[in-house]
Amino acid sequence: MAALLRSARLLKLSPSGLLQITGTKRNGPPLSRLYSGNVGGHKAGVCSRQLTPGLGNTSRQVWSFAAGSTRGYSVATEQRDETSLGVRAKQAQQFDWALAKLDNSVRRTGRITKTLLLRIFHDICRLGYPSSNQALLLLRSCGSLLPEVPLAERNELAHRIWDRLKELGASYDVSHYNALLKVYLQNEFKFSSTEFLAKMEAANVQPNRVTYQRLIASYCQNGDIEGASTILGFMKSKDLPITEAVFNSLVTGHSRAGDIENAKNILSVMRGAGIEPGPDTYLSLLNAYAEKGDMENLKKTLEEAERADCSLMDRDIMQIMLSLARAGHQQYVSEIADRLRHERSFVPDAMNMCLSLITQGLEDISFTILKSFPTIQPDTFNTDTPNQGNFFLRHCVNMDKPAEKVVAYCRELQDSNLHGSPLQFTLSCALDAKKSGMSFELMKALKEKDFPIRPHYFWPLLIQHLKDSNTAGVLEVCKAMQELEVSPDMDTFSNYIIPVFPSVDAARQALTDTGLSLEPEIFLSSEVQALAINNLAELYTVLTDTSLPALDFGQFRGRLIAGFKKSTDVAIMAKITDLLYRDERFSKPPSKPSEAVGFFLYNFIENMADREVKAQEDKLREYFHQLKAQNVGISVNIYRGIRNLLDSAEVPELLKDVATLVYPKDQPFINSVSAGPTTSGVEGKVVALEKSLADMKVTNKPLSATLKQTIAAHCAEENLERALELKRQHEEDMTAGAYASLINLCCRRDNFEEALNLKREMERMDSSIVLDASKYIGLIRTLSTNGRVEEAVDLLKEMKEKDVVVNDTNTILIFHTLNILALKGDITAIRQLGDTLFTLGLAKPSANLCSPLVTAYLSSNDLSGALEAAMDCQKSYRHMPRIHDIIVALVEKGETELLQKAMDFVSQERGEMTMLYDLYFAFMQTGRYREARKILETPGLRAKPGRLQWYAEKCITNKQMETLEQMVDMTEKLFECDRDEMYSYLLRLCKETNNWQKAEILWTKMQEENIIPRERTLTILADILKSNGQEVPFDVPETWYQQAATTATTDQASSASKPAKAEGDADYRLRILALCKKGKSKEAYELLKDADKKGIALGPVPYDHLIRALFSDGFMEDGMAVKDIATSHLPSFHFSDTATSLLIITHSKRGQSKDGLNTLKSMLQANQVPSLLSITRLVQAMGSQGDVAGIQEVESLMKGLGTPLNLSSMVFVNNTALAHIKNGNLEAAVELLEAIYTDPETTSPSISFVFRKILEEGNDKALDKLNAMAERLANHFSCYRPASDLFLQLLEMDKVEDAKFMLARCNALAEQKDVLVSYIARMAQRPGQVGKIKNLMSVIPDFSEKEILYPYMMKCYSLDKDLASAKALYEQMQNEGIEVNELTLKRLAMLYRNAGEVVPFSEPPESFKFYAEKLKEKVANA
Repeated sequence: MAALLRSARLLKLSPSGLLQITGTKRNGPPLSRLYSGNVGGHKAGVCSRQLTPGLGNTSRQVWSFAAGSTRGYSVATEQRDETSLGVRAKQAQQFDWALAKLDNSVRRTGRITKTLLLRIFHDICRLGYPSSNQALLLLRSCGSLLPEVPLAERNELAHRIWDRLKELGASYDVSHYNALLKVYLQNEFKFSSTEFLAKMEAANVQPNRVTYQRLIASYCQNGDIEGASTILGFMKSKDLPITEAVFNSLVTGHSRAGDIENAKNILSVMRGAGIEPGPDTYLSLLNAYAEKGDMENLKKTLEEAERADCSLMDRDIMQIMLSLARAGHQQYVSEIADRLRHERSFVPDAMNMCLSLITQGLEDISFTILKSFPTIQPDTFNTDTPNQGNFFLRHCVNMDKPAEKVVAYCRELQDSNLHGSPLQFTLSCALDAKKSGMSFELMKALKEKDFPIRPHYFWPLLIQHLKDSNTAGVLEVCKAMQELEVSPDMDTFSNYIIPVFPSVDAARQALTDTGLSLEPEIFLSSEVQALAINNLAELYTVLTDTSLPALDFGQFRGRLIAGFKKSTDVAIMAKITDLLYRDERFSKPPSKPSEAVGFFLYNFIENMADREVKAQEDKLREYFHQLKAQNVGISVNIYRGIRNLLDSAEVPELLKDVATLVYPKDQPFINSVSAGPTTSGVEGKVVALEKSLADMKVTNKPLSATLKQTIAAHCAEENLERALELKRQHEEDMTAGAYASLINLCCRRDNFEEALNLKREMERMDSSIVLDASKYIGLIRTLSTNGRVEEAVDLLKEMKEKDVVVNDTNTILIFHTLNILALKGDITAIRQLGDTLFTLGLAKPSANLCSPLVTAYLSSNDLSGALEAAMDCQKSYRHMPRIHDIIVALVEKGETELLQKAMDFVSQERGEMTMLYDLYFAFMQTGRYREARKILETPGLRAKPGRLQWYAEKCITNKQMETLEQMVDMTEKLFECDRDEMYSYLLRLCKETNNWQKAEILWTKMQEENIIPRERTLTILADILKSNGQEVPFDVPETWYQQAATTATTDQASSASKPAKAEGDADYRLRILALCKKGKSKEAYELLKDADKKGIALGPVPYDHLIRALFSDGFMEDGMAVKDIATSHLPSFHFSDTATSLLIITHSKRGQSKDGLNTLKSMLQANQVPSLLSITRLVQAMGSQGDVAGIQEVESLMKGLGTPLNLSSMVFVNNTALAHIKNGNLEAAVELLEAIYTDPETTSPSISFVFRKILEEGNDKALDKLNAMAERLANHFSCYRPASDLFLQLLEMDKVEDAKFMLARCNALAEQKDVLVSYIARMAQRPGQVGKIKNLMSVIPDFSEKEILYPYMMKCYSLDKDLASAKALYEQMQNEGIEVNELTLKRLAMLYRNAGEVVPFSEPPESFKFYAEKLKEKVANA
């Protein structure tokens, strides 16, 4: 390859000659926007906008390209040994994790950090066997995505990754070399192209078009036009296409070579070659002018780009700003900044540009740009104070910018109200980065502003010096503290200063020699703390010194515990403990030294893990022995605490040693406990409580609390007899809690008489006592199940009287109570309890609480009663419990009359569609699949995803494979049925049953149905096959469509120019489907043509989806060409329903209604079902063309359709009227519409569509005719719908005066509440429509439905984020005495929160959905 390059250089082709390029038919479409780097990056090479260091596109980062794909070039590399499946699986998992982390960072901020990249790199290296994809991912991350890293450091990182991964066995192909070239370009790394090609040749890797393009970019980046021309000539000799990217590079190359005129002429050469300059080309030229500081030509080029419809985005403008700044033309930056539009990705782009400028030493310009961006949002979650510029300040610190300059930035940010506390934030960054000098300067600046500097601010700096054992560094920090007049506190001395020195004396001496003043008391405390953990012997010496002042033991107790844990000198431990036990200098009154030592011993044991206690058992035993010898004692409470700690360590002998320390007066208790039998658990607790109760009775102490505990313990043991006996023995000491425990146990034992007696006794004791809801419900359950229903009802009434609150848990208990009665068949009891419960409002009626009544009837096989009960519940409470089970039972029993009655009722109450689904599921449940299929063939029936999911989940739970499979088959033609969703249910069941054979069959069926599975469905199927050792016939990466799309766009050209790697139909299929999904139909079409040239036949799915995508984008001819390609490979191929419907829509949009009609006819002849939208668009097209006959023909065809589309008849009526108007036959249009409204059975449909079209076209003659018709219908027939439609259309089109005039002629319009409210509700669905509602209110100022109007207006303000108007509306509602519902309050509260203001009222706690449903229910029940 190097030889080829050298021979090409001998051609000595002139640059001007090379620009006269012919044969541009090979160039194809421009690929300029396939890749864009990060803001502040240096884009060059293939598919880049320009070659100068610049800005990129954060939102367009195609990270999934790094995930790897099939590339169209040959690679000859030595293959490594195959790794194990386990390692491969781990490798894939690791790659997914790395990709997700990097992708998340890029999406969120437009950049990645060096720390994150290195962490991923180290993890991959640690795992070993790095994959090709992982290598590619890491390499591509070393360029412009690291704006916080200097260029040279980025290159070092790239080389380090390259070398290390190669050592670990990574296989590099041409994509890796191209990625490295891209990194070189972005990092402005100068390298030898000849050597680079030689290395590729040595590795047996053939360069492709991308390689040559990036080499050209490299030459042009350095202004070497001769070198670029040589590569260009070589590409031409190899017949490689010269794309827009090459021209963009040449623009930059000529500019940097000082030939700006030739750079400009490149655009003319491009046009001559048949390539129209795009935004990237203009950007390259703009950057060239920016580098020269030629603002006059720069502005002219901007205007030229706008005229050429090449709109530049914010990131492009920022690229120009960056070029100006780097070239030293900072004075023009603000002028260009005025052209920014603040698009969605503006914030991360702007931040990354500023970071890049700081990294390159242009922080002053970066700061100027920062101040010119007032819309940058805070980059932390704390929005209480402004914090714009956090990222800027942090990076200035990390890049070691001069402290004086950073302080100046902080002051200016604060003075400009851009940041509330910039100095404090920057100080925290400096401390985190261990920047001592900058930290001190920032502290000085803060001190000048009277901000208090605390000792702990210095800890981060001291920690690092402590780790490094850097005494000089510690002394430097101490000096700084003294200069800032900050005295180290005890924690600072003991934790961070003294430990760095070999001894306390050495620390004292060093600090004194440095001239630092020491506060004796603080230093002494710090000295004691340091000695406590490091030198117990010296600590004892210090503590025994009689000159030692009083010192609180609590200050060094924790350190002493740590010292004791690691010490082996038991004698000194005992001496220190004895000293602390007796010396009052170490305790604060009124506590005694002995008490402090007791707690110390407890804390000492508490801080030791069980394994440590066992390991040091001998040391502890000796320690306790010596304490005993020195008469150190502990209280019995301390002993109990230590005993509880040591119990888990299983050291009974050590526990005996602790017991010897207990004070002599308490020894009898210890001995008695030790001598008696050991009890544990609940039984031991009961014994202890009984004994305690007896002791307390002997000593005449209050028994109530202990008695309550004892009775509760017996109740927990189900020992009712003993609990009642205790109650009788201590009647006068009983409490409400004790009674409650007894009542609860009696209810569990079904002893209702004793429970009632106890309740009466409790009430006699104190009538104000109220049992909680669970105790009441327990009593009700016991009474009702024993036939005492009346008493149970009385208890419910008592609950209401005493305001007992019933929560969700209690409601579940009530349900179980009613269900017990249902299983017994006690219908009367259920009715009595249920009616009382709901009438009193103790519980809200629900399907769950209503269901036991139906269950009771079903249990006794009384289907008629069950149906009547369900119907009564619906009428009374708007719930229809267990209707599915009732219908299933009726179907099984063949009760046709009752079934008809049930269906009529369901249809009346919930609609015909709900009734049909209920009947369908009943047939499915009983195995009557033929009847079920007929239900789904009902005209007008459409899919209800929620109902289908409910039954599918039921089948999955019960593992009903046949039933679920039948349902999936039956719903194939169901309108709007999500076929992928249906198959996913089946695959989930296959996974549950581990039936991979069935899963394979389903996969085939899905392909037959031309279903494009979601990633989730593919994952389920892949899991099933893999778990059974079967081959997975497809790729299932998480971002498979992105991966495929990236591959298609970047490698298409290279695969055509080089001997290609064998590409299978599966690869083409995936890539075509991916491009279709991403809306890139033309690219997918080019890819298909490439596959067709190679003779590759694809399945029907990719052909169909490509046709649909082309039709959706309006490329009808290309779609038909795809059909021809498909039929050449698959003679039986035909358009799917969706594709044919899209073809009809395309014809309609083009005004080819005749062709659309012919397509519809052929579609119906093939038993295909058109979409609702296609018929609507076709009829609308005919209406706009005046084709009345065509509309009538379509209507006739739809009436004969076996599966009606639920089309409104008004689609045909409205468009027929418009067709008459188009033909000038106004009388026919009026006659048609008038006939609709004068029909006695009319439902008053809307003709708003007709009025809107007439108003849009400005047809005043037609408007006058229809206006007269509407007023005639209103005044003579009291039919106000047409007039209302016109009135509201006038308002919607801001013709307020015309609307007022119409209202004056027809006053009754103001009374059409339903129509007006419907209009208001419709307007409130979209932002920016509150003006339309206000127009209505201005025309009808006395609109009476304010309770409806104001909530909708609040919704509008919520959508518009208009807090000021919302506040005014809320105040108006209060002034007018209009109730503010919870949903409105919730919306207003959200506006307050979003604006960072305090909500001035109690915000409703539930979700928006909850209050919306509550409001719907209230309206329904009204």
